[in-house]
Amino acid sequence: MAQVKIFGIKENLNPIKQQLSDVIHECVVEALKFPQDKRSHRFFPLDKENMIYPSGRTDAYTIIEITLITGRTTETRKQLIRLLFDKIQEKVGLRTKILKFAFMKAPPATGISRQHGDEVTLNYKIKV
Repeated sequence: MAQVKIFGIKENLNPIKQQLSDVIHECVVEALKFPQDKRSHRFFPLDKENMIYPSGRTDAYTIIEITLITGRTTETRKQLIRLLFDKIQEKVGLRTKILKFAFMKAPPATGISRQHGDEVTLNYKIKV
C-alpha cells in the first residue's frame, strides 16, 4: 500500500496534477517495486488563504504525504525521497526548495481490499 496525498495552491497544482501523479508513480514503482497498476493518489488543491507555508517559499509550495505499510527499510525510503526530489524537479519543474515530503507508517493490519494488510496476498513485497 502506498496512499499518496498531494497538497498545493489550486492555481499551481491543478495544471500539473497528471504530470505530477505520473512522476510520483514512476518513483514508487522504481523504489518500492510496486506493480504499474497500483496507483492511489489524491489531490488537495487549496485556496491560497488555506495554504500557509514557510518564508522563502513560493505559491508553488507543494506537500506530498505518502502512507506506507511498515516494513520498508530506511534505505528504501531514502531512495524514494531522492527519486522524488530529482524526478519532480527534472520532469515537472518544481524545485526541491518548494517540495515537502512526509511519510506516514501504517500498521500491517491496515485494511486493504476488504482484508487486513497482514492477511491479504499482495502481488508486490512490503519488505523492500
